[in-house]
Amino acid sequence: MREVILKAVANPPKILWGPFLPVMINMGVQFPIMFMFLGTFDVNPLWFMCSLVLGHIACVFMGVKEPHISAMIQAYGQTAKKTTNLYKVKGNKFAP
Repeated sequence: MREVILKAVANPPKILWGPFLPVMINMGVQFPIMFMFLGTFDVNPLWFMCSLVLGHIACVFMGVKEPHISAMIQAYGQTAKKTTNLYKVKGNKFAP
């Protein structure tokens, strides 16, 4: 049982050699922009496919440098929330 946990921590999920969350963000941003430009300006979709591939290559290099970038993005999303302190102190305190 311990081997499965260590494997999940050591090998974060990937999509075509890129870290999961940055690749999903890349596709989630580029596909709607592509469809808006296709419908509005009748642009060749090959340009957007090239930019999607270049963005994916950038995500792969980012994942090689820091394999746990998805977990870092998720952790930032949870800790970046503004908290309301009951007493006046400097900075954010996570105690109620």
